[in-house]
Formats: sequence, structure tokens, C-alpha cells
Amino acid sequence: MFKFTMYAALAAVLMPGICNAQAQINGMVTGRDGQALSGAYVIIENSSGRTTTSFTDYAGEFRFNNLRDGTYPLMIRYLGFETYLDTIAVVSPSTQISIVLIPLPFLTDEVVVEATRLAPNAPATFQNIDKEELNKLNLGQDLPFMIGWTPSLVATSDAGAGIGYTGIRIRGSDQTRINVTVNGIPINDPESQGVFWVNMPDLASSLSSVQIQRGLGSSTNGSGAFGASINMETAGVEQEAGALISNSFGSFNTRRHTVQFNSGRLGNGFAMEGRLSQIASDGYIDRASSDLRSYYLSGGYYGEKTMVKAIAFSGKERTYQSWYGTPQSRLENDVDGMLTHAANEGYSEAQTENLLNSGRTYNFYRYENEVDDYQQDHYQLHATHMIAPQLKVSVAGHYTYGRGFFEQFREGEDLLNDYGKPYPVVGGETVFETDLIRRRWLENDFYGSTYSLNYQEGRHDFTLGGGSHFYRGDHFGEIVWAQFAGEVAHNERYYEGVGNKDDHSTYLKWQYGGGKWNLMADMQVRQVDYETFGIDNDLVPIDVKTDFLFFNPKAGVRYNLNSQSAVYAYLGRGNREPVRNDFIDAPEGVTPTFETLNNLEIGYNLIRPGIIVNINGYYMDYQNQLVATGELNDVGAIVRRNVDESYRAGIEGDVTFQIARRLHWNVNATFSRNKIRNFDEVVYDYSVDFDIINTRYTDTDIAFSPGVIAASRIMWEPVKNLELDLISKYVGDQYLDNTQNEGRKIDAYTTTDLRIAYSIENLLFKEIQVSLLVNNIFNAEYSSNGYTYSYIYGTPVTENFFYPQAGINFLAGLNLRF
Repeated sequence: MFKFTMYAALAAVLMPGICNAQAQINGMVTGRDGQALSGAYVIIENSSGRTTTSFTDYAGEFRFNNLRDGTYPLMIRYLGFETYLDTIAVVSPSTQISIVLIPLPFLTDEVVVEATRLAPNAPATFQNIDKEELNKLNLGQDLPFMIGWTPSLVATSDAGAGIGYTGIRIRGSDQTRINVTVNGIPINDPESQGVFWVNMPDLASSLSSVQIQRGLGSSTNGSGAFGASINMETAGVEQEAGALISNSFGSFNTRRHTVQFNSGRLGNGFAMEGRLSQIASDGYIDRASSDLRSYYLSGGYYGEKTMVKAIAFSGKERTYQSWYGTPQSRLENDVDGMLTHAANEGYSEAQTENLLNSGRTYNFYRYENEVDDYQQDHYQLHATHMIAPQLKVSVAGHYTYGRGFFEQFREGEDLLNDYGKPYPVVGGETVFETDLIRRRWLENDFYGSTYSLNYQEGRHDFTLGGGSHFYRGDHFGEIVWAQFAGEVAHNERYYEGVGNKDDHSTYLKWQYGGGKWNLMADMQVRQVDYETFGIDNDLVPIDVKTDFLFFNPKAGVRYNLNSQSAVYAYLGRGNREPVRNDFIDAPEGVTPTFETLNNLEIGYNLIRPGIIVNINGYYMDYQNQLVATGELNDVGAIVRRNVDESYRAGIEGDVTFQIARRLHWNVNATFSRNKIRNFDEVVYDYSVDFDIINTRYTDTDIAFSPGVIAASRIMWEPVKNLELDLISKYVGDQYLDNTQNEGRKIDAYTTTDLRIAYSIENLLFKEIQVSLLVNNIFNAEYSSNGYTYSYIYGTPVTENFFYPQAGINFLAGLNLRF
């Protein structure tokens, strides 16, 4: 809710004499240089305090229709400019206004991310989500669930309720192929290239915006983007001091407690902001509990030509493991199937009873301390200086320290073959198997720097940037306890390995904007050096030393058909190195090679009163994509192989309608084909001679790539300060592997969530907001993730596992703003 108290009071005096004539406002927004500012946020308020919003189009123009004659408070916001506040007198039939926004007298936080972000008129496919939008859905769930309504996105949760270990796919690409940055600093784990949202609990509370770039997007820092990029910007300086206390409670004993403060911009140009958070949940899946704690602290100096900002944030998570999944027979309540599964896997009597007596919430793990325990501390220092009005330089340094383990209880382990320890002798008898507890550790340091030099002259914008990042990771395992320990000491390490990775990149970007044309050229050179050595967790010696040199060019053009519509085309090429497991699990004599993506995007945009339309087609052509084939190496680890040709092709549509002044409807949909031209599946026959069966498939669907993804979001404010938000999501069938086998898939599902929020202003607090989020209101039974494997033991056997998601559940929140 936006409230302009002084202006509303003035409007209340002037409005009684208005007539019933219908009038409109036609306006234009520019900068001091006369350049049109498209995408500016324009808001007017009527006599009852209700607001109506609009955006400027590509010519910087906006319009409000169906108004009564009178005087209205007006507010216009645009990044990097002072907020415009005034009242305008509206007289039928129309009122024409021109507004010039004034640049802020100090550098803003946006300069930290602008080198890696796409500009508003960039010829590429992207979406911006601001802080207000993030706050609406922030009741403790991880960011993937908060942005789950956006195009082509599928979110999933191991614990089934959006808290703990969560995952994200965009255009079918998982989070190892999605480049994620915070203030331009890489977040992807350098070795696995994955993103672990559980290590950053409640980070959304400290964000000011998120940009999702679908496809290759622009050059960024860190791992290669092979499906999308998620660029997060932490909270910027506020003009006024304030504080916020947030509490939420909900299903599965979920609770979230957050305290935030900001100093506002002080007279000397300094500003501070901080946050403490705790999130806990029992999870939907049995025992899938989460205990998450985090903090965020930033302090900076904001001058006319210089900005320096230090940021520290940390996350500590302790989650009970639920990554094993639920067998298909358990979900279907197939007793014979469950008994067969238990026999095939060699389950003990207790494990079999756990399977038979559980429901959809089955969790294989029963040991009370079967947990993942990890902490990650992030430190960033950013500095920007405006050398001249057209020239500014930004540098940043970063350091991330991560350490933690997951603990497991293991039954009947072979100390010699599995852990390299001598068999214990008890009472004169050699013991070949023992129960034990082990911890597998990861301790790592990730540090480096980024830079950018930006020069703007007229309609030309040049950026030279890049960074160097260094990762040093230690992998080791400890035996914490053994029933028959023999010579094994407490916390004795049974394997140790090291992974080192250096990543250097340089990019040069050019953007041209103005008039009918917007052009973009982007060239990046990236060098990766990786080595790992020591002993892996399966006791196999590892010795990998490799390097890659990539050239990643991108270019795009946008043409404004008129002031309200435009078309664009984008063409880019990206390369990506294999992950750690691709190297260490590769069969002897096989070396995985890098993957290449050629990405074409063609789109159409329309901004006009009452409707915003974004439609684009994409073609993503992969060379040497790494996929799981079912093949195992000599110690039973899953192997990924390069496949020659594969592609993703689709159409994305995203349309927002203003049905009424306070009623908006957003609908988006993706229709795609995701194919591997030739795929060889490997299945092992364990019956007699351990034969290997190879089957070739042609033109099969890529795993976890639904052909249809759609979402609908209806936003309504029936009365002042009351918001209703109805969000529906449809995800089509997803195959669990690359064989397109109907017996190995996740069925399509639809979920609908309802959000209700009511705010009270200036009653004891600056604002009191009560909110309720009811997830899955129609109680759909569905799974959003899974895996499969097949083998032959007399007859063919296929085992499917799924991750069931919660039925109807709720979160209720109370925010107190000072």
C-alpha cells in the first residue's frame, strides 16, 4: 500500500466539487537529457486512499483512464532517480503532463549489479521481481517457492513443504545449470555447480530485487548459465530509518521469527541494515525437520561520487535427511510391491516394517541423528566511484567459508572393503560386518574479486568487467562410532580428498539505446583450472588435473514498432565444464568433455493501458550435453556421458491484464519440446554373468522437462488495505530418465494457493500486516521430483522413487513495522 498523507489531505479538500465526467491522464516521463524512461512505476491515489498503478511504455508514456475531474496525488519511481511526488489537476476529457525525473544525488546500490544485469530494454528474455513482490509471499519458504509462479519454473522440496532442501528447474534445467549470484558474486558451488538454498535461509527478507534471465542471458560471474540466471540484489539504502518484526506459524509445526532494522541514509552519507532470522519446521515427510538460522548485516557510505558497502550474511542449517525419496509401491499402497522392493534392497525387518506402516510421508531414514549439518558465511565488500559523469568503476571482493557434514547410521558395513580398516577380532572371532555411524565432511574456502568499468556516452553504454574466483575444498569422512571398532579410533578419517578450482573471466558489453533501436553485444572469455586428488569416499584414488578456455559471445537487437510494442532477437553461445562427479566417477580411460549451448531467442513485447504482453520463442541447441545413461563405473557410481546432440525448443507467453482498477490477472505458459536425438541406455543383468544390455532410443524427451508449464495469478484488492492473491500452477508430465518410458514418469499436477493479507497503518505501529497463505487449497496429491533405476535379475526390474509434496497446508504471519 502506498500512502501520501500530505497529498491525500490536499486532495480531500479539493475533491468534493468534482463532477461525474470521465477524464484521462496522458503523461510522459524522461530524464534530464530528454531520454524516455520506460518501465517507470506510476501511481495515483483517489480521495478514498485507493491507488491505481501503471508503467511507462517504450516511449516513456503512460495513461490513466476513467477518472473523475479533480486533483490526484501522483508518485513516479525509477531506479537511480529521485521519487517524484506531486498533485495534478485532472479536467475532462484529458490532461497532458510531462515529467522530468532528477538523478539521485548519491550512488545507489543498483550500481553493484548493473554490470551483470540486463537493462530494461535489453533484447533478451528476462523478468524482474521487486522487493514489494518478494515480501508478499515471504512467510518462511525458500526463494524457489516464492518465485514459483514465474514462467517456465518448477520448484520442489525434499521435505514436501518448501522449507529445508529445495530445488528449482527453469526450462527443464536444474540448478546446477542455473547461474546464481548475490550482488554479482557467484553462489553456485564451484565443484558440483549446484545451489543449496538451505544454506541461505530467509535471504529473501534481505533482498531488494531479483532478475531471472531465461536462456544464456548476459555474461555473468561464476559457472556457466545453461538454462537461466538468477541475479539477486541485497537490500539498498532506505531514506528513512525503520524496523520490522516478522513472525509466522503454520502446518507441520512451522515457525519463522525475523527481526530487521535499517538506519536510513544518515546525514553523513552512511547507512546500516541488519537482520536475524530463525526458521524451523517438522516437514511434511516423516522426520524431515529443519532448524535454520541466519543473519544479514550491511553498512555503507553513499556519496555523490563514491559508494562503499560491506556485507556479511550467514546461514546455519540442521536438517533431517529426506533425500532418499518414496518408492512408487509405497505411494500406491501396493503391499506386494513393497515386499518385493524390501527383498530386492535387502531391508532388515525394522526397515521393512517402516516401509509397510508409513504412508505418503514415508522416510527411509530412522536413525535419530541422520542429519545434514552445515554453515556457510559470506563476506562481500563493494566499492564504486564515479570518475566522471560518463565513467564509473566498481570493484568487489568476496570470501565464503563453508563447513559441515551429514551423519549416517549404516548397518552391516564391511570395515575392510568399505572403509579400509582391519576387521576387528572379538572373543577370538573375526567380525566381518558391523553397524557404525559415519560423517562425511566438506570444508571449503571460496574467495575472489570482481570488477567493472562502465562508460556511457550519448546512447552508447560500454562495460568492461570480469572476475577471478578461487575455490579450495576438503572432502573427508569420519567413523564416529562402530559396534565392533577393533583398531578404529573415534572420529578417525577413512578417506580424504582435495578439490581446487580457479575461475577467471573477462567480458566486454556494449549497449545502444534510443529511438527505434536497442542493440547489445557481449563477449566473454572464461578460463577454468580444476584439480582434485586424494582418496574419494568409495576409497578409490582420484587424480584429475584439467583446464578449459571458453569464448562465450552474445548479441541482440530490439526494434520498437511504436511507443507501445517492440520485437527482439537474441543469439548467444555458452560453454560449461563438467562437474566434480563427472571426473571422479568416469570409467577408467574415459574423460568427460565440456558442454556447449547455442541459444536463439525471438520475442515480442507490448505495454499499453490495461495489458502487458511478453511472448518469446527459444531454441537451445546443446552439443555434448552430459546426461545419466544408467551406466555404472567399477565401484557402482552413476556415470554421466556426453551425448552428441540435444535441444530445447519452446514458446513462452506472459500476459498481465488489468481487468479493473484493483483487479489484475497474470497468466503465463510454456509449451516446449526437449529432445535427445540419440540416447543409449545401459542396463545391467545381474542374473548370471553381469551382462550389459545397451538399448538405443531416438528423439526421446530429456528427463525432468515437462512439455507444458503454466501459471495463473489473480490479484485483487476488494477494499483498501485488503489483498487477495490466487496462484495456480500446472506442470505437465515429466520423465524420470531419458528413455521416454511411460512407466518412469512424474504425472502432471496442478496446485492452487491462496494468499490473504490485511494492513493497518499508523495504529501503534507504522504498519501492522496480518497475512494467511493456504498452499494447495484443493489438497492435490502429487510429487514434483523423483528418480529411477533399472536392472535385470531374472526378469527386468525398474524402481521408481518420488518426492511427495504436502496436501493442503497453511502459513499465517504477523508483521509489525516501525
